[in-house]
Amino acid sequence: MSKKKKTTIIKVLIFIIAISLFVGIIAYLFPVMKNLSTHEGQIAFKARIEESGVYGFLTLIGLQFAQIFLVILPGEPLEILAGMCYGAVGGTLFIFFSVALTTTLIFLLVRKYGRKFIEQSFDKKKIDKIEKSKIFQNPKNIEFILAICFAITGAPKDILIYVGGLLPIRPIRFILIATFCRFPSVISSTIVGEYFSEGNWKVSLLIYGITFIITILTLVIIRIFDKDKITEKALNELK
Repeated sequence: MSKKKKTTIIKVLIFIIAISLFVGIIAYLFPVMKNLSTHEGQIAFKARIEESGVYGFLTLIGLQFAQIFLVILPGEPLEILAGMCYGAVGGTLFIFFSVALTTTLIFLLVRKYGRKFIEQSFDKKKIDKIEKSKIFQNPKNIEFILAICFAITGAPKDILIYVGGLLPIRPIRFILIATFCRFPSVISSTIVGEYFSEGNWKVSLLIYGITFIITILTLVIIRIFDKDKITEKALNELK
């Protein structure tokens, strides 16, 4: 059996497992999630999470793995769920741990199998565009560019996880950047999740509004000080 077929089979199996986990966790939590606006519902939700123990932790790990590995789920809902389960601090630490784990695995797989591993998840033209990019292939700027891209909320981070193995950067430095430069997006989502679990919808919406404003201001500041428009060009090449 060819490597391409093996990779496809593995991804199909992970897809099935991921969907099963997602449906299962929603079905498990739904009876208490629908009553989060009441104090009794909040107590019931936290009790349900505590009862899940290691099972709940492993389930979220599986969902995080599927989100990055399969590129089928957006990252924000999982970050919110982590905040609901473990609070803002605990949820952020959990996301960092799970992202580092999955990023390491994908990076090593790309370094071993090359772009063939990526082509099953992303368009070949987009991969060519990044792989041949003077911006992403410049060792002097690559770490700064990646740090900005991972830090900006809404930037296409999933493809960066994959193409990281094709870029001129050391594995450990890429994994650290891909993990910890997500902090602005992760902390805002886990805070939203924590307040959501307490039934405080207004604060959750306020935090998202603040995050949106900060993202816009960040882009404006980058545009002002980045005279060569390197960051702007990098973000455009990821679209």
